[in-house]
Amino acid sequence: MLATIMNCIYVSEIFRNAGMKTEVLTPFVCGAVTELFSKDKANRYFEEGKVVFFAGGTGHPYFSTDTGITLRAVEMDADCILLAKSIDGVYDSDPAKNPDAKRYDTISIQEVIDKKLAVVDLTASIMCMEHKMPMAVFDLNEKDSIANAMQGKINGTIVTVD
Repeated sequence: MLATIMNCIYVSEIFRNAGMKTEVLTPFVCGAVTELFSKDKANRYFEEGKVVFFAGGTGHPYFSTDTGITLRAVEMDADCILLAKSIDGVYDSDPAKNPDAKRYDTISIQEVIDKKLAVVDLTASIMCMEHKMPMAVFDLNEKDSIANAMQGKINGTIVTVD
């Protein structure tokens, strides 16, 4: 949980240095560098044109940060969850162990669950399925990957909810 807060603060500062206004919201009090999450507060920041980072997962043990971000995406009625990972998409097996692993351009969340592909944890996957929340998985290390993803240019895998 704390690592996600540190990462969000770091990325928030990068965004601020690029001239964007940001806020970092957490599910628990975390000093003066973050604010306590509320849906109303997040919506107000969005209306002000700010980039909002949701850090710290759910704030409860036994729930991963995958589940935390899925919960926030559903709460905020997001269009899609953008997953910047150390890999360029969803594969049928681990490409680090299997040189013949096949990358999916698109795959349904039901297939992800059935094949146990672990894009996100099972709780988050089921939450995405139940709330029809799609995901886009792309390589964090690819040049301009986050900026491209924000513009809908995904060089990775789209996880559908059909």
